[in-house]
Amino acid sequence: MSPRSLLHLAVRDDRNAKVSEIESAADEAVVLTSELIRIDTTNTGDPETLVGERAAAEYVAEKLTEVGYEISYVESGGPNRHNVIARLPGADPTRGALLVHGHLDAVPADPSEWSVHPFSGAVQDGYVWGRGAVDMKDMVGMMLAIARHYKRHGIVPPRDVIFAFLADEEAGGQFGAQWLVQHRPELFEGATEAISEVGGFSVTFKDGVRAYLIETAEKGIRWMTLRVRGRAGHGSMIHRDNAVTKLADAVSRLGNHRFPLVLTDSVREFLAGVTELTGWDFPDDDLDGAVAKLGNISRMIGATLRDTANPTMLTAGYKSNVIPSVAEATVDCRILPGRQEAFDRELDKILGPDVERESLDLPPVETTFDGALVEAMTAAVVAEDPGARTLPYMMSGGTDAKAFQSLGIRNFGFAPLKLPADLDFSALFHGVDERVPVDALRFGVRVLDRFLRNS
Repeated sequence: MSPRSLLHLAVRDDRNAKVSEIESAADEAVVLTSELIRIDTTNTGDPETLVGERAAAEYVAEKLTEVGYEISYVESGGPNRHNVIARLPGADPTRGALLVHGHLDAVPADPSEWSVHPFSGAVQDGYVWGRGAVDMKDMVGMMLAIARHYKRHGIVPPRDVIFAFLADEEAGGQFGAQWLVQHRPELFEGATEAISEVGGFSVTFKDGVRAYLIETAEKGIRWMTLRVRGRAGHGSMIHRDNAVTKLADAVSRLGNHRFPLVLTDSVREFLAGVTELTGWDFPDDDLDGAVAKLGNISRMIGATLRDTANPTMLTAGYKSNVIPSVAEATVDCRILPGRQEAFDRELDKILGPDVERESLDLPPVETTFDGALVEAMTAAVVAEDPGARTLPYMMSGGTDAKAFQSLGIRNFGFAPLKLPADLDFSALFHGVDERVPVDALRFGVRVLDRFLRNS
């Protein structure tokens, strides 16, 4: 056999070995995701009822130290609110580091509503099932698998990669990313760009045309408490100053209010990309109707056309025959970039002076869909799914990017998943029977590997 033939065989064997190695990491991501789901990290937002992230953080810490990482294990301002941060040095320490972050907490789940137990982590019917499967223990499992894979095989990325596993995202990050940014910013020293959840997932349009949506923007959050006061009294008598009645009127006005349509740059670019792929038009005079063509993702995209204010909780009274003096409502407000002042003016008109308001506010996030990082994301996706496209989009929800942008970090949502065309992915977030396809997890590991090697 000639020297050239021997070299060809050696190169082929090396490639096959690398393919085998990353497939092993993909297998491990499925196991890690399942095991993470089995760890109950329910975050109710109420210190009296939340579980906390400590057990999951200990699990992650053990998996990282097992392969040789030096970690920072940080309790962030409350008992059992733990975070794990590890840095993998890159080939060029003068470049800005890439932050890859995911949250360990999950929203509550009622087992009586589910086909499988929400904390079973069951792997069946081609899916990993359970609370957090898509929000976001799937990405945490992929992050952990990649981090372990790189350490085991001595893989050096082009620049430093900071892996961060965080607490409390589901309640605004006050005991997670927000706390760390305020009290431990040195953990993210040198980071210039970041990726995290709710982006990089596929959407199949007509004729099998597939695009992967990369989050470049997200709405601002205002979790608002409305409070109305009245005169307490006996429930059998006539009362003109009933706090419950006044609150109900205010909540009804706000919940039924339709905020004006506002097209941001991110949404315009997304819609233009869909038009190029499908030929569908999105005329300004019937934008809501046109967005409905998008099928399962129309709920998410439709919510980025305007501000929203959805009442979610009501609290009043302590006995059936006592009219209370105070009634409260909680409203989940999501505000488009640049709309804060206009939103406040509309609230003043809708609610009037008698409704007290207090809130937790988190800012919007927005960046442009360009640059070397975007090119690396696109190249990694297309290498695994030839013919696919990437498109920017605005997410209707929020992520820990809201905290990290205060450090000057440019944020993207990129947790790649190749999804079945008929899967209603957006409905799985905080939904019943939350699950992630096993094949999508494996795909995500391969894409993240390509991306991190070339970012």
